[in-house]
Amino acid sequence: MSAPKKVVLAYSGGLDTSIILKWLQTEYRCEVVTFTADLGQGEELEPARAKAELLGIKPENIYIEDVREEFVRDFVFPMFRANALYEGLYLLGTSIARPLISKRLVEIAHATGADAVAHGATGKGNDQVRFELSAYALDPSIKVIAPWREWDLSSRTKLLEFAEQNQIPIAKNKRGEAPFSVDANLLHTSSEGRVLENPGEEAPDYVLQRITRPEDAPNEPEMVEITFEKGDAVAINGEAMSPATILTKLNELGGKHGVGILDLVENRFVGMKSRGVYETPGGTILLEAHRGIEQITLDSGSGHLKDSIMPRYAELIYNGFWFSPEREMLQALIDKSQEHVTGTVRVKLYKGSARTVARWSDHSLYSEAHVTFEEDAGAYDQKDAQGFIKLNALRLKLWANRNARVKGR
Repeated sequence: MSAPKKVVLAYSGGLDTSIILKWLQTEYRCEVVTFTADLGQGEELEPARAKAELLGIKPENIYIEDVREEFVRDFVFPMFRANALYEGLYLLGTSIARPLISKRLVEIAHATGADAVAHGATGKGNDQVRFELSAYALDPSIKVIAPWREWDLSSRTKLLEFAEQNQIPIAKNKRGEAPFSVDANLLHTSSEGRVLENPGEEAPDYVLQRITRPEDAPNEPEMVEITFEKGDAVAINGEAMSPATILTKLNELGGKHGVGILDLVENRFVGMKSRGVYETPGGTILLEAHRGIEQITLDSGSGHLKDSIMPRYAELIYNGFWFSPEREMLQALIDKSQEHVTGTVRVKLYKGSARTVARWSDHSLYSEAHVTFEEDAGAYDQKDAQGFIKLNALRLKLWANRNARVKGR
């Protein structure tokens, strides 16, 4: 790959990406553009601007953007229409943020005339795959630079030495080894590494970033009502809100009641297993509520088909294939299923649990007349079940007779 002339860097303003910024300047002698996304990680982002300027980036080459609404509307909500869970448990909080970051990196590259993008993901993780597959899907000719796979700064000591040699400010708490690594956005907080690397040891309480321990949560339950239109949440307790505002409010409620803690050993796409502690308070409530409204608005064929494709859909997102034809095909099927997923669900929050307790909808398929234990006024003739059972039993009878015949020989 020829040396890039201008690179758009996914830049957090932290030590690692500041080192990458300086390394790009010294290694490739190229112009660097920084992109810092506000995904709802809860950190002040303006210091990233000052840090970038300190490292010689021109003001016009510093992009800091609030993408929270786009993140929830165009990425989180479509994923939740599918009830997506990777390996049956993980709500894909990190995975779903990467395609948006890559999308903006490529768009900024086009706007500024840059010929490359760069990220700070290591060579051991999934994020390198997600960033790069997304970038190549959006621009097949883009160059992608992954410093962790190129440089010889193979230890924390070497990174700090490089920072000192290049006058990169080092916070005091960065000189010691951090107890664990954190990635956060509006959907979740992910904690991995170091103190969490041994899956045989319980994660210490101080790992939790945004959720109260269930043991310390309020002793009284709280009800929350979530209204959906075509599969997307549109209101909480009757108050219409934007997508990002809804998730922010659900995070607040879930965090208060200890909802959404997951300790998971997962299979990374690159082949190894890793252990992480995920906090997804709002997402956990949203998933429960979405399944609750689907219970009365989806027929069995649609619901069961959705459930059967969900693991494949979730795996595509986890592995970095958001911008792939197969994910878009599955999304079209999922979105078609959501045309009547409209109504309201009441969820009870209590000491780590989020449980649907009521749901109602003008689009409901639930017929009390058919399921009642009382008189059904002729809505259902129970005699019809006899023929239904006989037809379904026919193949089982033939199969059993064949087996008995063969065995008796």
